[in-house]
Amino acid sequence: MKTIVRLSVLVLLAGMLAMSAAKPTRVIFFGDSITQAGVNPGGYIDRLKKVLPADHFELIGAGIGGNKIYDLFLRMDEDVLAKQPDVVVIWVGVNDVWHKATSGTGTDPDKFIKFYNAVIKKLQAANIKVVLCTPAAIGEKTDMTNQQDGDLNQYSKFIRDIAQTQNLPLVDLRKAFLEYDLQNNAENKDRGVLTTDRVHLNDAGNQFVADQMQKVLTTAK
Repeated sequence: MKTIVRLSVLVLLAGMLAMSAAKPTRVIFFGDSITQAGVNPGGYIDRLKKVLPADHFELIGAGIGGNKIYDLFLRMDEDVLAKQPDVVVIWVGVNDVWHKATSGTGTDPDKFIKFYNAVIKKLQAANIKVVLCTPAAIGEKTDMTNQQDGDLNQYSKFIRDIAQTQNLPLVDLRKAFLEYDLQNNAENKDRGVLTTDRVHLNDAGNQFVADQMQKVLTTAK
């Protein structure tokens, strides 16, 4: 009888372990309107769902249009932590730079770094793996004459430095976009190569971002 009970317990434990092993890695993409659109058909998150096996990855979008880094900090409890992700991909920064010129409500460098680190710290306190992304583009001209190129490069460097200091995975979209445009934007257009309006992604841009994300996600899970 004792042998039967022990066998039953072992079978139950084996089943529980199998269920645990089969649990997909839950990934939340945390960002602004680019990520909000990423869940739509053809968006970068939608494209990732089609190439990453569903039994290995559960992909969730948590993007809200107009968000800056402090918006992410303020809503992370409800929109991220409550969903208990395994990995969070932070892609923010465009509005922190862009809104300086459009509405005067951007984020100063010192505040950007402070809030960015605070978001990472809170995620890590919940044992969540963090993946960082640099902001990709506000204009696609290749001769560095887009209005916000200087600030965008500066804020991208902030994120690269944080990634290096904390040994975090980085999807360097700023660098990748610049390299792609140099090869594919011979006319020096400000949009239409990877973006529809200098910022938001067209079909090629969504595929390009999905490709960049996939490279990191498959090693960060």
